[in-house]
Amino acid sequence: TFGGLPRRGATRRVVRRSGGRASPTSRIGPAGLNERPQSPDVFAYTIQGGDSLSPEAAAIVDRGLGEANAAAAPLHEVAPLACIASDGDGRVIGGAVGRRWGECAELQQLWVAPTLRGHGVARELLRRFEAAAQARGCRLVYLETFSFQAPGFYRREGYTTLNEIAGYGHGITKLLLMRSLPRPRA
Repeated sequence: TFGGLPRRGATRRVVRRSGGRASPTSRIGPAGLNERPQSPDVFAYTIQGGDSLSPEAAAIVDRGLGEANAAAAPLHEVAPLACIASDGDGRVIGGAVGRRWGECAELQQLWVAPTLRGHGVARELLRRFEAAAQARGCRLVYLETFSFQAPGFYRREGYTTLNEIAGYGHGITKLLLMRSLPRPRA
């Protein structure tokens, strides 16, 4: 195994760099990844596939992507945005949690305690989230939801479907929805 992934179908590739571009030169049987390149122009790698990933391998991929993204875009500007509903005793009964960047706000989670659904709490959380986004210069809110969650609720609140991805089990789809926010009054 490598990083918790089974070796099923593992192949090793040797790549020669030519003109600054990598090109495969041969395919060899299974091998380890800890070998050092013989020269800066030749390196070998193995790709593993499977159903699990070790926490260490996941951390390496996550850190590598984070570093590449940070080098390419000003992600330090991304800021959290949230509205929380609490009962009279201060217990959290719902929340709208997301983030904002530039003129966009992403609603990542909207949840209301099951016993309080259907009483307008989600609608009020959504409105407050949108107002907070608008007050911080956002002009649109977007979100992802599954067909078994609340796409009808979002559509009733003015969200339009940008994309729908089919192919999940049991006929479930994933939707990307967006709502443009009105310009603030001067």
